[in-house]
Formats: sequence, structure tokens, C-alpha cells
Amino acid sequence: MNSLIKEHRWTLVEQPADVVSRLAEEINVPREISTILVNRGITTYDAAKAYFRPTVQLLNDPFLMTGMEEATARLITAIQSHEKILVFGDYDVDGTNGAAMLYLFIKDLGGLADFYIPDRIIEGYGISNQGVEKAHAEGYSVFLSVDCGITAVEQAELARSKGIDMIICDHHEPGSSLPNAFATLDPLRDGDVYPFKSLCGCGVGFKLIQGIARKLGMESTLTSYMDFVALASTADIVPLIDENRVLVREGMELINSNPRPGIRALIETSGLEIGKITTGQVVFMLAPRINAVGRLGDAMRAVRLLTSTNPEEAHRLAQVLEEENLNRRRIDEETFAEAQELAESVLNIDTDAALVLHQEHWHPGVVGIVASRMVEKYYKPSIMMATVDGVAKGSARSVSGFDIFQALKRCEDKIIQFGGHKYAAGLTVEIERVDEFRQAFNDVVNELMTEEMKTREIHIDVEISLKDMTPKFIRILKEFAPFGPKNMKPTFLARNLEVFGNPRIVGKNHLRFRVRQNGVVFDAIGFGLGDLLPKVSTGRKDLECVFSIDEHESPAPSGGRKGDVVPQLKVRDIR
Repeated sequence: MNSLIKEHRWTLVEQPADVVSRLAEEINVPREISTILVNRGITTYDAAKAYFRPTVQLLNDPFLMTGMEEATARLITAIQSHEKILVFGDYDVDGTNGAAMLYLFIKDLGGLADFYIPDRIIEGYGISNQGVEKAHAEGYSVFLSVDCGITAVEQAELARSKGIDMIICDHHEPGSSLPNAFATLDPLRDGDVYPFKSLCGCGVGFKLIQGIARKLGMESTLTSYMDFVALASTADIVPLIDENRVLVREGMELINSNPRPGIRALIETSGLEIGKITTGQVVFMLAPRINAVGRLGDAMRAVRLLTSTNPEEAHRLAQVLEEENLNRRRIDEETFAEAQELAESVLNIDTDAALVLHQEHWHPGVVGIVASRMVEKYYKPSIMMATVDGVAKGSARSVSGFDIFQALKRCEDKIIQFGGHKYAAGLTVEIERVDEFRQAFNDVVNELMTEEMKTREIHIDVEISLKDMTPKFIRILKEFAPFGPKNMKPTFLARNLEVFGNPRIVGKNHLRFRVRQNGVVFDAIGFGLGDLLPKVSTGRKDLECVFSIDEHESPAPSGGRKGDVVPQLKVRDIR
């Protein structure tokens, strides 16, 4: 077992009392609500209004993005003159939704388009020479990429030599030089003045759609494409603030009110209920199914589902995603078990700053997921690699606060290639240099990682009494959705709680109990916290609890009829 895992560090955010009071008065909400808003940088009436009522009017001008004028003009010409346009996406949720969205938009305008997603195993990540050659062989004059391309220097030159105009929509960090494409859209490129830097790849593609729609006077149709952006943004774990908040909120509303056939079929085969889909369900239920077909085979199947207009075909394709996801989960479990065994038998879990694991037979489609699970279990930056075409190829995942992209950059002399973000990256290493890379990466992590980063931290928004969690308070809390990075569910601290009734373990290892404070009683559940059962002995009155507020269907004994939806505390930690 990992003896390095410590208790969570609780951090209660303190805000200036006068700022909290003024905002509470201006917008007529309890101080606890005002505190949560101030924690999110919202300190004025106008900012609060934009937060609670994020409308399409708040979207930024797409033409602030470098390259937008050229990209929109070229695509409008191509659409109107019926040139063939190939939409090229990545094989994850962001890339497949981006490809589906751009393909449908071009088709809706009467353009000639098709889509192509590279094979993860054969072609690898990003724009491939094979993709460019396919475009040339089949007579495409415009090559439109989404969620990839910012490092495709060689492929852009190949496209240019073939007489193909390449337009790139990406959100990843650029390399030392940009591709010589017809137009390159990426808010992270040097000198780009676009004000919001945290769009996903599909989000950048949406800005392209917005630019074209503005030029053609059809901006009223834009919301019909936001379901794709909502799925992509949520699954890609981008901050759900600013422009992303508008796009995801509008998109989730569309998914819940009038989902297109492919998304409806995906929801139904997942066993979820249309009208009640949350961002959490996208991350844990829908996204893995879309990802599964790209991890284990042909991701084109995901785009076919997302673009399907035939309900019967959509259900057939959704069933394929369901089966691939079950297969993916089985492979996940086997790989995770092997990775733990390898980490605990070969590496020094207690002293190594990071985990770097390589096995020839691991499936390259699941190493990213398993790397995330290793981070969750051991709380160390983790890299998982499989052997692909004679090299070690895999994924890196990080802990909160630690920039794994910069750490890899410090080891780039030991790496064939790498790319990604602060918390997730892909890399390729020569097999005979894996041990050398492991040592170098550990040294860098040791140097860059602070003591604070080594401990799991829970940020607490505000301390609260149970009596203040009224039905009105909980109604206001729901307006904080959609939840995700930089806008997580508000987290509360309550002290001096009495354990009421009989605490018990339910499911695999979930802790269910009830708490009482000044006569107010709430149900509570701690998922995966069954080991804390000894801390919640019946009758004790000194419990400190960190939680978010959730809802569940009450069983009959808890008061009320079975099926009543009642609030409960979703416990994150106990002292």
C-alpha cells in the first residue's frame, strides 16, 4: 500500500467581509451564496447577472482571433462554389464532436464535405501524412482540422505542395514554429489577442462557425450547434467559466430539451434520462462511450453516431459504442491491476516522486485512463506507456497544481516527441531509454514539486449551519451549474454535527449516515469513504464534515414517500 497518501488538507477560503456583504445586499442573496460568488471572482451586480444568466450575447467577437478573417472567407468561397472540404478531427470526444459539428454546419449551408478521424494505433495523434494524401487523392481542395494541427508543420507543407488549403482549429500549446497553413486558429498562439484562452478544440471550431454565420447574417442558428460544444468542453475538462459557461449551459439545455438523434440514442443506451443530464453524467457516462470507439478501434463510428439523422441507425451505432465501452472497461481493469502490481513491486512507491510505467502488451487506447486512475490512487504524476511500432508511446497525467507539460519539456532530450496541457500530455520515448527517461523525469518532478502539491487539497467555499440550507438556498445553488473546472460544485464545512441513526456501508464502499444540528436533519453519503465508518459512531456530536449538496430519492424510512427527491450531503471528508 502507498504510505505516502496523507489526509486531505482543508483550505477554507477567506474573503473580505465588506465585499461579501455588499454583493449579498446588491443581489439579495444569503451571505454564504455571496461568499461562493466572490470566491469565483464575481464581486459586482453585473458580473453576478452575467454568471447566473449567461446568454449568447456574452460571446466574444470571433474576429478577434488571429486568422479568422482568412479562414471564414476561404470556407465561404469553398462552400458557395461547391469545393470538396475534408473535416479532420482527433479521436477523442473533443475531436469527434468538433468534426461532427463542422461537417454538419458545412452540409447545412449546402457545402460538399466529408469527415476523417485518424486511427489511433496506426496513424497516431494529430494530422497525419496519410490524411493529407487521402484528401489529395479524393480531390479535396480544403483541409479543415479541429482539435489538432498546431504542431503539424510537415503536414501543412505537404498539403501546400498538393495544392490543398489547410485551415487549423486547435487549442493546444503551439510548438517553436507554426505550420505554414492557409489559416491557423488557436487562441494560445503568440500575439493572439482573443480574450478567452480556455476554449476546447470544438470551441475553437465553433468560433469559426460563429464567424461564418456573422458574415452570412445567420447568427440566429448558432445555438443549434452548441450541444457538440457542451459535450466536448465538459469531456475535455476545460474551465467552465466565461465563454465556456455560456456554450456549455446553452448546449446542455439543448441536450436536455431536444437532443439530436445520435445524442438521444447515446443517452438512452447509457440508461440516463433526457431532461436530467448533468455535466457530471457527460464526464462519467457519455464521454467514455464516445471515447471507447476511438480507443479500441475506428473513431469514425462516433462521428457517424453524432451526425446521424435516422433514429434506428443512431440506436444501432449507440449500441456499438456501448459494447466497445464495456470492452474498454474490462481492459482498463486488467491494465490498472497490472500497473498497481508493477508500481508496488518494481518502483519505490514511497520515495519516487512520479510513476513511469511501460509494458509492451498494454493497449495504447487505455493507458491515459489508467494513468488518471494511478494519479487518483497514489497521488503522484503518472506516465503509462505501451509499445507501438517499436517505441514506448503513452500518456502523462498530473496532480493538482503541477505542470506536467513543463516537466516533460525539461526532459525533452530523452523524448522523441510530446505535446499536451498542464495536466495531461502524450509522449513517445525510445524503448531502450525508458529507464533513463524515468530517472530524469523523477529528478525534474522532485525539483519542481512543492510539499503542498504532494497533499490532496479540498478548497472549502464557506462554513455553514444546516439550518441555513433552506429550499430557497438550494434552489439558488442549482443556478451555479454547469459545474466543472474553475466552477466546481460549492463545497461547505459544517462543525459540531451529531451522528443520527445508524451509519452503514452501502454498495461497494460507500458511507451512508445522517447528521443533526439544532434539530435540522440531513441524509449524508460519502462515496468510497466506507473506511471512515469508525469516525461516525452513533451519537457523537463533534463531527466536522466537508461536503457539497446533492439530491437523491428518499427511501420510505427517511421521512416522506419513497421517490421524494430530497437534498443530501455529498461528503468529501470527515474529522
